[in-house]
Amino acid sequence: MRDKVCLLIVKTGARDLPDLREVLEEMTELTDSAQGNVVASLTASVAPPSPSHFIRGGKIEEIREEIARTGANVLIFSVDLTPVQARNLETECGVRIVDRTGLILDIFARRAVSSDGKLQVELAQMQYLLPRLVGQGVIMSRLGGGIGTRGPGEQKLEVDRRKIRKRIEYIQEQLEKLRTHRAQIRQGRRQKGLRQVAIVGYTNAGKSTLLNALTGADAYVENRLFATLDPKTRIYEDGVDPSILFTDTVGFIRNLPHGLVKAFHATLEEVLDADLILIVVDAASEHASQHKRVVDEVLKELGAGSSKKILALNKVDLLGDAEKARIQDVFPEAVLISAMLKQGVRELIDSVRKLL
Repeated sequence: MRDKVCLLIVKTGARDLPDLREVLEEMTELTDSAQGNVVASLTASVAPPSPSHFIRGGKIEEIREEIARTGANVLIFSVDLTPVQARNLETECGVRIVDRTGLILDIFARRAVSSDGKLQVELAQMQYLLPRLVGQGVIMSRLGGGIGTRGPGEQKLEVDRRKIRKRIEYIQEQLEKLRTHRAQIRQGRRQKGLRQVAIVGYTNAGKSTLLNALTGADAYVENRLFATLDPKTRIYEDGVDPSILFTDTVGFIRNLPHGLVKAFHATLEEVLDADLILIVVDAASEHASQHKRVVDEVLKELGAGSSKKILALNKVDLLGDAEKARIQDVFPEAVLISAMLKQGVRELIDSVRKLL
């Protein structure tokens, strides 16, 4: 059964209305990915935030009325909350409170398939839960199911700070082994003369579809945010040396939780160690420029800001001629492609080879 969700889109500083609409659209998609139905959405101007509740009394009353009207059982914030703010809001509003990081962690927990992916998600979850423990060994009322309740594995309320810290240490040790293992694999590929290209981009930009179009692979494709968490590497061979290895990576998103970036460092090192970074942007999105900017920011945070890059504008089959011309003006260095229809793929390969 899907949760009934009330979204609170927070306006801080000079954020303008078009940007608020973009945030609402993205939060609605994230909520859907977490198996929630948005039944109401509100906005709040917060400057400065209340230390105890983040928002002030009048807005809390408005939220309570909206919850009563719609029957919402979850209130999701578009920003992050402190543990104190979340607890106080839960008491005031009488529903489960989930902040942006909690929502994204929930989606990652649903998407993780491999043991490596599950470990990385669990690390981020544990680090998120640790400051949210209440009393000795009780994590609020979090394990009853629904958005924001997907605790690591099937562990119940006996989890306490000491056990969580011990588990964090264990996971970090395992992920360090994973990093070493992945580094050895990449080194072996390089010794064989293979060139490595990392495919990155905003979530749902079409990276997995492009991997399939480039290599004939069968990477999982779904029109949802964060459909891919585990990196997939496939070889491209056309009789020309060197052969190219393309790696599909986890999608980026605006304000990607820092804990997730750190937890997925073993995976994201595929990007750092690549000979070339292939950035994929959804050209059909009205937010294409913002998405490209977010990707650049995450790459910089990872330490790949100065790495060699190429830009592919995907989904151009959804654009008219005038729109194609406009997006090409915005990104004159980009290669226009449709991964779904395999248009422009040959031109993209040629451009990649020139840079390798």
